[in-house]
Amino acid sequence: MDKVLGIGNALVDIMTQLPDDSTLEKFSLKKGSMQLSDRDFADEINIATSDFKKSQSSGGSAANTIHGLASLGAATGYIGKVGEDEFGEFFSNDMKANGIQPFMLKSATDTGRAIALVTSDSERTFATFLGAAVELSDTDLNADQFKDYKYLHIEGYLVQNHNLMLKAAELAKANDMKISIDMASFNVVEDNLDFLKDYVKDYVDIIFANEEESKAFTGKEPEDSLNELAEQCEIAIVKIGSKGSLVKSKGKVYRIDPIKVKPVDTTGAGDLFASGFLYGLTNKMPLDKCGKIGSLCAGKVIEVIGSKMEPKTWEEIKTSI
Repeated sequence: MDKVLGIGNALVDIMTQLPDDSTLEKFSLKKGSMQLSDRDFADEINIATSDFKKSQSSGGSAANTIHGLASLGAATGYIGKVGEDEFGEFFSNDMKANGIQPFMLKSATDTGRAIALVTSDSERTFATFLGAAVELSDTDLNADQFKDYKYLHIEGYLVQNHNLMLKAAELAKANDMKISIDMASFNVVEDNLDFLKDYVKDYVDIIFANEEESKAFTGKEPEDSLNELAEQCEIAIVKIGSKGSLVKSKGKVYRIDPIKVKPVDTTGAGDLFASGFLYGLTNKMPLDKCGKIGSLCAGKVIEVIGSKMEPKTWEEIKTSI
């Protein structure tokens, strides 16, 4: 089995269940988006929602994907930066407890956190204070971290740091690794389009995007978007929500059906789809099966609050695989 290394913003997710959209309107948050905020704004939202049901977990897009891979039995590692505080300790301990090799850099800045607001329609909206996570830089990376890994999974939220993205890609390619990227959010794609287009063309082998992200990248609807993405990398995946997903490689298109679920919270669905798909790739499975495993993981995670599932659920998933 090939080993997978993830790199991303190490954040602690604070999941908050909202009864309606009024909180989003109060803080001018566009539903389904990820908005970067300073610590005061994140704290203000957290205080304003203190009466609502909350839960806490280690998070960040790439960390969720790596956690899912580890839960499936894959050999994994993760690079991120946290603060020397309780949130940072919580994050690092969670990595170790789940068998993930952590390459955790430390900062005097507070650990980042994502206030995830989940509305009654299962959609989630993030107000994210990056904190120490944003201080991860190209100078924190070295060849030893990439040794023995065959895949590098990068979250699109890192795209604001061009030097970090480029250094990670250069180290990965020097180690003969395949690079996968999850586009992460449509507004992040829109704000960094020129850099992302060059990056995908020059470095990326596998690209994950949902319908909105792929449209932000190509200006096209899912199928046409898939075709354009597939011209630029080895494997292109466009996720289209309740309609499933589309996979294209070497001119062949695979249509992946979703599993039947009772959605509670869409947090982590895309991240866990990537977990399942990459798990299939690391085990040399055909692409249609990779897509089905991705769909299975994504479907199961939206039946719970947050991006983490119980060990029992993972055993059911592995039995199904």
